[in-house]
Amino acid sequence: MTLELRAKTPGGPLAEKWERHRAELRLVNPANKRKHHVIVVGSGLAGASGAASLAELGYTVSCFCFQDSPRRAHSIAAQGGINAAKNYQNDGDSVHRLFYDTIKGGDFRSREANVYRLAEISARIIDQCVAQGVPFAREYGGLLANRSFGGVQVSRTFYARGQTGQQLLLGAYQALCRQIGAGQVRMYPRTEMLDLVVVDGQARGIITRSLVDGKIAAHVADAVVLATGGYSNVYYLSTNAKGCNVTAIWRAHKRGAALANPCFTQIHPTCIPPTGHHQAKLTLMSESLRNDGRIWVPLRKGDSRAPGDIPEAERDYYLERLYPSYGNLVPRDLASRRAKEVCDEGRGVGPGGGHGVYLDLRDAIARLGDAAIADRYGNLFQMYERITAESPYRVPMRIYPAPHYTMGGLWVDYNLMSTIPGLHVIGEANFSDHGANRLGASALMQGLADGYFILPYTIGDYLAQAKLPKLDATHPAVRQTGAEVADRTRKLIEANGRRSVDTFHRELGRLMWDRCGMSRNASGLKDAIQKICVLREEFWNDVYVGGRGEDLNQALEQAGRVADFLEFAELMCRDALEREESCGCHFREEYQTPEGEARRDDERFAYVAAWEFTGGKPPVLHKEALEFEAVHPSQRSYV
Repeated sequence: MTLELRAKTPGGPLAEKWERHRAELRLVNPANKRKHHVIVVGSGLAGASGAASLAELGYTVSCFCFQDSPRRAHSIAAQGGINAAKNYQNDGDSVHRLFYDTIKGGDFRSREANVYRLAEISARIIDQCVAQGVPFAREYGGLLANRSFGGVQVSRTFYARGQTGQQLLLGAYQALCRQIGAGQVRMYPRTEMLDLVVVDGQARGIITRSLVDGKIAAHVADAVVLATGGYSNVYYLSTNAKGCNVTAIWRAHKRGAALANPCFTQIHPTCIPPTGHHQAKLTLMSESLRNDGRIWVPLRKGDSRAPGDIPEAERDYYLERLYPSYGNLVPRDLASRRAKEVCDEGRGVGPGGGHGVYLDLRDAIARLGDAAIADRYGNLFQMYERITAESPYRVPMRIYPAPHYTMGGLWVDYNLMSTIPGLHVIGEANFSDHGANRLGASALMQGLADGYFILPYTIGDYLAQAKLPKLDATHPAVRQTGAEVADRTRKLIEANGRRSVDTFHRELGRLMWDRCGMSRNASGLKDAIQKICVLREEFWNDVYVGGRGEDLNQALEQAGRVADFLEFAELMCRDALEREESCGCHFREEYQTPEGEARRDDERFAYVAAWEFTGGKPPVLHKEALEFEAVHPSQRSYV
């Protein structure tokens, strides 16, 4: 297969592209929709909304998730809110402002047309969710409330206390359950996708393994949709659920789907710092806390006094000092790097070497009272106190940056289809909308926009014209793919080495955090690539899984995911090494301004890096040039 990047961006004025494109898409008539079968992998916000919407249109849908219920998808962990250009606060918001904030926040490394469509659709998402009964916060008079997130100067974020993702997922879940009850969706819980079936260059199904009894099965369809989330667990410690992995998109990549911008990984500035080497996961504290919280560290290095004993004159509110226009609500990449800087200077706080800064809500509590703060952030305060045994009502929170979201993913065109015809990719699994840095509260917006409002239109355009001969599990290509999955599983079981899967994952995660984390440099990335190759070989020679493949075997599940991380991590470092500039969350130490800000190189790197798998040879880089008509790329300034 010759990889070709055709973005299929429609012509015409930016504000008219999506409506014009929808009008020109090919349609599948209602009777024929019933004849088409679509597989959706993943049941988070993107997957559940996509599966429910396709079923509502009449398609037969099979939906797969490795959790025991769609309600356990990682979307449930999103806390702070969802953006929409409703302008309820009458503070100057608009579709164009949301579009510009997103393009600028991503440091001008995303497609204009995709981002404008996202901003345009955002208002409809809120209407859809309110109609489903999502309990958004409301003001005293009953109108929906808004708050601010980083990188913007308006209040456009709709929220349900600190559990917005959970409430939105329940809305999508009930829509999905309605279709399950109607017989339009068949749900496959506790089932993990392990490979993509490609027949005559088209995505025609998947190979799965049951996590209950280990059975490997083939499922065929007319199209496949991946909604499998991000890959931050390549760092081992991240805010992602432990099950989050890269396997689905990496398997698709090895079958011919281009992987775009894998080095664009977001480090979230407000997470609870790790407490020791025993820790297996990190916990997010919502960015929404920066609405009312002030971030500071002591002025003096090594100041070990309790925060209440440090007078105001001896505190450094460094974000307010460096970025007076935005203060504590600068974008995540800036807030994270600045936190690392002050900690590296020796001014960090907390046990374990001072890897933390204070997020202090003292002033807001004094101004508004405990009850008002509890109404906004109560469940977050409870979570923090349960983990740290400290009450944020009485002492400042301690926070530190941690891996959180991945802007990279499978390359998709304007129709959300990958370079493999018939394979559509939605939500965090694609690279589409956020460039080099995602603004807060935009992940939920993208997931629901893709699932509810874009995919249902664009997948029909593919199905209306694709030639799809009848196919079943006995087809030679399906059987061959299934045999390869079974062989790979057998090799993991038979390795019978001395090291646990977890030790390999920890070692990889530490290496990636040190060399390809919040900051990168050429020598560190080259060193990482070399060490990853050595670690990958050692993994296959010395990993111990135990148990049987034909049984519930969580060590085997983890081993397969870590094996894919060990391959993917090398590509991630290659991508970071190739991109000799700093942009958004990709911070190359060699390319920064005198003030320590990211320095882009638009002449050489204003493109999407789409990598092609070549089967044992070095991956091939393809470039999709980014063209800007409505905005002019400039040095980001939040001063």
